Amino acid sequence: MRVLFVASEVYPLVKTGGLADVVGALPIALAELGVDVRVLVPGYPKVLAGLHARGREVELHGLVGGAAKLMYGRVGRLELLVLDAPHLYNRPGNPYVDEHGRDFGDNHLRFGALCQAAAWLAGPDGGERWRPELIHGHDWQSGLTPAYVALMPPQQRPATITTIHNLAYQGVFRAETMGALRLPGSMFDIHGVEFHGHLGFLKAGLWYSDKITTVSPTYARQIQTEAYGHGLHGLLRRRDADLYGILNGIDTAVWDPASDKHLPATYSVDDLAGKRIGKRALQLELGLHPDPDAPLFVVVSRLVTMKGLDLLLSAGRSILERGGQLAVLGSGEERLVDGFAHAARLNPGRVAYRGGYDEPLAHRMQAGGDAIIIPSRTEPCGLTQMYGLRYGTVPVVRRTGGLADSVVDTTPETLSVGLATGVVFNDIDASALAWALGRTIALYHNRPVWQQIVRNGMEQDFSWRRSAARYLDLYHRALGR
Repeated sequence: MRVLFVASEVYPLVKTGGLADVVGALPIALAELGVDVRVLVPGYPKVLAGLHARGREVELHGLVGGAAKLMYGRVGRLELLVLDAPHLYNRPGNPYVDEHGRDFGDNHLRFGALCQAAAWLAGPDGGERWRPELIHGHDWQSGLTPAYVALMPPQQRPATITTIHNLAYQGVFRAETMGALRLPGSMFDIHGVEFHGHLGFLKAGLWYSDKITTVSPTYARQIQTEAYGHGLHGLLRRRDADLYGILNGIDTAVWDPASDKHLPATYSVDDLAGKRIGKRALQLELGLHPDPDAPLFVVVSRLVTMKGLDLLLSAGRSILERGGQLAVLGSGEERLVDGFAHAARLNPGRVAYRGGYDEPLAHRMQAGGDAIIIPSRTEPCGLTQMYGLRYGTVPVVRRTGGLADSVVDTTPETLSVGLATGVVFNDIDASALAWALGRTIALYHNRPVWQQIVRNGMEQDFSWRRSAARYLDLYHRALGR
């Protein structure tokens, strides 16, 4: 089976969030099941610089946004197809915004070209060496791919799947962009790409794809409601029979405390001495008091309201009042960045803040922390709680999306049967988070119970093996097998 992934980022070449981790790991897990997977990504400078074993190059003329070149190559075990178009992708900033944080004004062309290139690969002009039977797009940046495929003769069309990683980001543009994207006016319809008078990339993907997936079973149910559906809940309810919630996995080779080269000392579920070493090293690195008995809470996240981190600014005092410490890594909304930076200045030795994203430091925080806080208002899947579980860092999470599907609250009942892996709270409220943090600290000081929770979490299997098998089954369904 030949499958083409279409995505705007891929680890380890370019990453702004969990999407890159999924696109970098799931194809490898699928390849181990016998699937021939290639990943189509834009030719950002970092992608071109990291591309190995470059093969043939194909000129693409008549592409939306201007002529481009398709390059074949590899990074690690990933087979890549790179859309090389410097006029679209060779820019400062990240894949979506400029150096000032503003959306690129031609994002519709930048990602429309990616989608059109994906459809071209499946068509008669795509060449005989490798032609996908199925195209698996990820998030709004790939959303027009099924629309372009729908314009092909029926006998030439590959099967199409769109995965929603976060429904809040939909790629909505002015209706006038239809012409530049070479989409027929007939598609600008409620039964097509039209979304409240605009062109919706993700709407197109959800309408025209054969199957739809999202990244956890709970989120698949939530997005069919008005509260979580961002205006697309009606369409998703209509397509309920084709909508699947498949919990993400993690790359257990990259995230493995027993072999992680970013750590000062490795460890395993059978020998946690290295975790204690990592905690002290992290405290010293971040300027925290090197107190082995102080429960160390960590945050590794985008600092945005959706992640509920405004609640932590209010509830974080409960950590300090009980002798705990807080370390935050991330960037995002100015008021949250300023809030955590201010908290660190007010509480030297007890609160630390580091801006931006630092992959090695993220690993050291997962290893050195005692608990990781994820109080999200909405969380389609979330990977940081899975990293925390694997590294013996107990998740404190709100019951939503993939957090609800991957973390089991600690109660007398779940402890007695060996299922407890974290602390879960329900309400989007600072007092509810403060209560959960206080409960976590009480559990931390009950050492036998805490060690049991840590070990329960480390013994969970969040590898991509199970999820990849579910995707393979879905691919067969989409192909009618």
